[in-house]
Parts: sequence; structure tokens; C-alpha cells
Amino acid sequence: MSLRACAAARAFAGALLLWTAALAAAIPAGGPEAGAPAPDFELPDQHGRVHRLQDYRGGWLVLYFYPKAFTPGCTDQACAFRDDIVALRKAGAKVVGVSLDEVASQAEFAEKYQVPFPLLSDAGKETARRYGVLAWREGRGDYSRRETFLIDAGGTVVRRYRDVDPQANVAQVLADIGRAGAAGG
Repeated sequence: MSLRACAAARAFAGALLLWTAALAAAIPAGGPEAGAPAPDFELPDQHGRVHRLQDYRGGWLVLYFYPKAFTPGCTDQACAFRDDIVALRKAGAKVVGVSLDEVASQAEFAEKYQVPFPLLSDAGKETARRYGVLAWREGRGDYSRRETFLIDAGGTVVRRYRDVDPQANVAQVLADIGRAGAAGG
């Protein structure tokens, strides 16, 4: 390799390193915690419609991440939110599910289980990365951890639920919305 080519490769590597560092500084490695602004997102749902965080300003947003459509835990969680959708709506909350699945898979999943809320496709993995839920496992590859974020009307994370029990999560969310409402939140 010539000296000129080596210098160009070093310059490119240096620029890439600076860009990566800047990107890492802009996105918290562990994702947002309670009190932090929720990271923005722009993702298609099971019908191909694009959703953004700003679309949900003015009310509660229950943004839940799940590993993969059609798996037992993910099905239980989607069905639990589906079954309690009336109570969630009465509490002023909108529910949105997110996984790394493609739009077509989200559409099949939503149709099969009659999911009455958007299931977003984060096939590019950027939203999962921003929320700190992107994980990797040998033999499985990339997936999003099962976590839920309760986001208030102004776009602030009120609560982050880690290691979620798929069937108990809805009750936790409703209780926290009730507490926040009683506290004037």
C-alpha cells in the first residue's frame, strides 16, 4: 500500500472514530430512565403508516418493546394489552408495540391476534438502540429486550419497566398512570 493510500485510510478511520464517538455521546448507552426525555422515533406500523413520538404528545404513551412476534411471551403481552385496551384508553393512554420484525410480520401478528393498536417495525434497530433495549444472543442474533416505557404528555419518561412479566405489565402501567394522575402528574 502506498504512503498516500495509508494516509487516506488513517484519515478515514479517524473521521469514522470521531463520528462514532459523537453518535454515542448523543444517545445514552443504557437508554432513557425516568425523568429523561423519550428518544424520538419514526417507524412504520403493521399497515405501513409512519409513527413518530410527537404524534403521541398530549397524552400518555405506553411504548413497549418485545423480542419477536408469534413467540409465547410476546403473544401473551400483546394480548394482555389488547384485552385491557379499554381501561388504558379510559386512563388516557395510547399503546404502541415495537420489535425488530419486518412490517409484514407485524401485520400478520396484529391480524392473527386482533391487536387494536400500532405494532411498529424497527427493522433498522435504531429505535431499540436509542431506548437501550437492543440486545444480541448467540444463535438468536439481534433482538429487543422486553421493556416498557411509560411516557407522559410532554414526552418525558415517567417509568421504565425492565424484565417485564408479559401478563402483569398492563396492571403495573395502569397503577402508575393512576398514581401520576392522583399526584397531579
